[in-house]
Amino acid sequence: MPNQPAREPTSRAARLLGVDVGGTFTDFVYLTEDGVQIAKRPSTPDDPGRAIVSGLAEFGWTPDGVVHGSTVATNTLLTRTGAPTALITTTGFRDTLAIGRQARPDLYALHPERHPPLIPQRLSFEVDERVSADGEVLTPLDPHELEAVLDQIEATGVDSVAICFLFSFINPEHEQRAADAARARGLSVSASHDILPQHREFERMSTTAANAYLAPVMTRYLDSLAARLEDGVASSPRLRVMQSNGGSLSAASAGHNAVRTVLSGPAGGVSGAFAAAETDGFPQAITFDMGGTSADVALCPGRLLERTDLLVDDMPIRTPAVDLHTVGAGGGSIAWFDPGGALRVGPQSAGAQPGPAAYGRSTLPTVTDAHVVLGRLRPEQQLGGTVSLDVERARSAIAAVAEPFGSVEVAAQAIIDVVNSNMARALRVISVERGYDPVRFTLVAFGGAGPLHACDLADAVGIPQALIPPAPGVLSASGMLIADITRDAEQGLHLSIAADAAGAVPELDGAFDTLAGHARRALADDGYEADVTVEFAADLRYQGQSHELTVALDAGLHTGVHAEVVRSAFHEAHAERFGFSSLDTAVEVVTARVKARHAGFQGDMSVNQTAEQTAPRTIDVRWDRSRPTTVLARGSLSSRLAGPAIITQLDTTVTVPPGWRAEPLPSGSLLLTRTGEG
Repeated sequence: MPNQPAREPTSRAARLLGVDVGGTFTDFVYLTEDGVQIAKRPSTPDDPGRAIVSGLAEFGWTPDGVVHGSTVATNTLLTRTGAPTALITTTGFRDTLAIGRQARPDLYALHPERHPPLIPQRLSFEVDERVSADGEVLTPLDPHELEAVLDQIEATGVDSVAICFLFSFINPEHEQRAADAARARGLSVSASHDILPQHREFERMSTTAANAYLAPVMTRYLDSLAARLEDGVASSPRLRVMQSNGGSLSAASAGHNAVRTVLSGPAGGVSGAFAAAETDGFPQAITFDMGGTSADVALCPGRLLERTDLLVDDMPIRTPAVDLHTVGAGGGSIAWFDPGGALRVGPQSAGAQPGPAAYGRSTLPTVTDAHVVLGRLRPEQQLGGTVSLDVERARSAIAAVAEPFGSVEVAAQAIIDVVNSNMARALRVISVERGYDPVRFTLVAFGGAGPLHACDLADAVGIPQALIPPAPGVLSASGMLIADITRDAEQGLHLSIAADAAGAVPELDGAFDTLAGHARRALADDGYEADVTVEFAADLRYQGQSHELTVALDAGLHTGVHAEVVRSAFHEAHAERFGFSSLDTAVEVVTARVKARHAGFQGDMSVNQTAEQTAPRTIDVRWDRSRPTTVLARGSLSSRLAGPAIITQLDTTVTVPPGWRAEPLPSGSLLLTRTGEG
């Protein structure tokens, strides 16, 4: 097995910038040897990079390195604005994307609707080639037929090509030849043996098609951003992009592997939140990220959980990703009535343009406006240091939905209750419905709106305490700086380990060695050759099962892979996930996985809050009723504070309802605990 050298901390001498582009705000965290600076600026949805470049110019920051959480891939898929793309596949399989799994998106819909595939049938082409399930070439690839197909593709004017041949993950020879021929014509190429070398033809083709659709767009965006950064920043910063798995990779690699950035921004938040929880001694954590457009929740039972089966706009995408659940609930979520007269909140959002009514450019009633009406967001506190709140405009917006409730304040509380219910349901999905008791966890709340709702959600789900990191409004950007630089490699296998097998498993051992070499070289190509660690895992299932679990196999591999280690790890993982294991059943290895890591920033990320100090004051704020409430800046809090209270800071507002208290921790985090009083 490959050697695994010890990780060493990254120096703070370099100036590093973490930047997360959200639907409403773009968040900045600037790290230098003098400390940490944070900022928020409104996003520019038409050109996400403009907010980054203009922000750096405004602040006068000159980073040596930039880690970017990008929404470009996600938005491109959702809006269907990717590159015109063609597909080349094995004869007889051109309709795979259209047929899919023949699953109905809505089981009881009389007229079910499915989104059309990214690549239409008119741009799907076949070549007469065939490889068997064991990798034997049954029908050789005809180079003349391939060139004729490429002639047809060039005539369509497409920019990109997805190549997905049958069983190419076992024998990629034909795909490699087809990819070389397409690249020779100047086309952007995504080949399935490179993007997803695994079984399941539909998912492999869907993921490859998505990557081909995204790659030219992502490459153009990152090339443009890198050029603008070099023009505007004297140091010509090195640009990295967050992956969906919570690690980062170079901009060049992100352009080629664009599909790996679909959950780029949320992944940075989970990484940062889990790191904050571990620092304060709460490794059993549930992370809760509420921004302007959506809320993301993730279960961290002492570790970050990953998944490989994503569904984006009905498109299955197989790529390593942080295991999180997203709902359309954010500060900009719009309140409305459905045809039955029930109050709904979201998933539609006011976003950055026009934004909530309180921002001064809209009349839409949103969650943010409800907080303004209730007095929990204070007009004297500019959001992100730039946005002033218009209380009267917020009241007018909420008044538009207030008639059934009798008053604007009651309507505002109803909006908060509905959005809390939506988010509490998401928390139960990742905890209770998976067999985890929320009472054993700490809720880590962040994002611009997360700390406003932390205590309400903890009450709703039964979580005893909530943790608010030092700079929760920009935690996703902070998480990107501390995230490791990672590269994944995987290989599909057809391997069975008998229930009584013992000793070495040379096929899996060899696959791990090969994949570790690939992952290390990929990191080296990105400029990270030293201080690399390697982790090993496999997708395993019992014989006869149709779906598998990804199981870490790092322990006990010092002398190679042994059957006993694989079986034992899978039995334990299966029992944890499903409540039982089948010790007398053979275990099948479906995919071997390797992750190579180079450590991200490992130093002090604390933010100095003492600059924001104000004398506490008492005002009336609406909770269950109007109550005298303490309002103070976070930098002024030095001891326990009983609710009700409102704690303000540059990047967010923390609410401490009646029956809760806030306690500052040595790390700079706030611990919110239920007192039962009030």
